[in-house]
Amino acid sequence: MTGKFMKSILIVLCLALLGSPLSVQAKEGSGDPPQQQQGIKPKEIKLQGDMRRAWLDHVIWTRAYIVSALAGLKDQDKVLARLMKNQEDIGNIFKPYYGEEASNKLTALLKEQISIAGKIVEATKKNRQADLKKYNAEWHKNADDIAKFLSSANPNWTEQELKDLLHTHLELLTEMIQARAKKDWDGDIAAFDKGEDHIITLADVLTEGIIKQFPNQF
Repeated sequence: MTGKFMKSILIVLCLALLGSPLSVQAKEGSGDPPQQQQGIKPKEIKLQGDMRRAWLDHVIWTRAYIVSALAGLKDQDKVLARLMKNQEDIGNIFKPYYGEEASNKLTALLKEQISIAGKIVEATKKNRQADLKKYNAEWHKNADDIAKFLSSANPNWTEQELKDLLHTHLELLTEMIQARAKKDWDGDIAAFDKGEDHIITLADVLTEGIIKQFPNQF
């Protein structure tokens, strides 16, 4: 009886193992992690995470600067320095794919965007409408320059698509600045939330373009 009982247990265990997900995976013969079987590679996931983090920081620290500058807080210079470093962080993500010169060019364009944003905040604070119009035109010209530069480096990014994404980014920042200046706290928060969602879309477009252009690096 004992021998038959043990034999029955062994049969049940063997059947369970044959039906387990690990056995199915072994039958498929890949041996790769689940994410690789689904076509998503670890390096792709890392790039997406790095890109999203850098661009979310872009929105977060831009808002921190807007809050500080409009209120005249003592941390304004420190926050601005951190925001400028974020532009270097973004540029560095592109360096392995496009080289140091292109990375530095993108960083310079992004820092220009922040410098103009500072002028817009100051003009808003002092209600200088003529200056606002001038700086807003400069801001959008800078966005167009970024779109042109990036699209020239990667055929998977169209210039118009990037222009649209960057212009929307500026519009949401403008909503935030204006709401904050009017002490419309609900409007400020709503603009920030929309800005976060939008910047993730922008980051993912950039990630997808890099992966398509450099498949062998992933």
